[in-house]
Amino acid sequence: MRILMVEDEKYMAEAVAQVLKKHHYSVDLAFNGETGLDCGLTGIYDIIILDIMLPRMDGIRVLQQLRQNGMDTPVILLTARGDTEDKVRGLDSGADDYLAKPFHTDELLARLRALSRRQSELIADGILQYSNIRLNPLTLQLACGGSEIKLTKKESQLLELLIKRSSMIISKETIIEKLWGFDADAEDNHVETHVSLLRKKLGQLESGVSIRAVRGAGYMLHLENNGV
Repeated sequence: MRILMVEDEKYMAEAVAQVLKKHHYSVDLAFNGETGLDCGLTGIYDIIILDIMLPRMDGIRVLQQLRQNGMDTPVILLTARGDTEDKVRGLDSGADDYLAKPFHTDELLARLRALSRRQSELIADGILQYSNIRLNPLTLQLACGGSEIKLTKKESQLLELLIKRSSMIISKETIIEKLWGFDADAEDNHVETHVSLLRKKLGQLESGVSIRAVRGAGYMLHLENNGV
């Protein structure tokens, strides 16, 4: 699981990151709101830990911008102990949970596990849909009308990313980071291969949905019959 922690107290952030890494989480750090927003908008994180008091852009504004841009990544908001107003503003702005500072790392780990379970339940019960295609990320089944086809894990992850960001162009760099991770050896040709395989399976279903390459920018979903 990949976590983004946005916290300007560098010593504390790095200490928490070390604990999380020992529990097999992948952690990236951002030390101001603007950088945190830029990282969050990539869509590559499973959970964001977001402090409210940040330089350049406060955490509430970062959270609002994420939600306004269609990002549904779960967010744990770090608030001042006893500050009910910040907790209410955060939850009203789209936070999934909050944790009062100072906190014990065991409590943070418990909240991360709870959010992970909640996300798993949503995936287990939910079908992603775009136009007339339906993707089940749990079973890797892609359906159109009465026809179904099995995807590989990477094909399913790629299509899930494209569906969730259907109004956006997804760069090859973002696809690599989401499917393989920051430290992976994957290159552009890995992305091109999986895009090509997924295009063929979409074609087999005769769905009218294809993957459009935008020169120099990346990929996005495309409806063949709507003149886009």
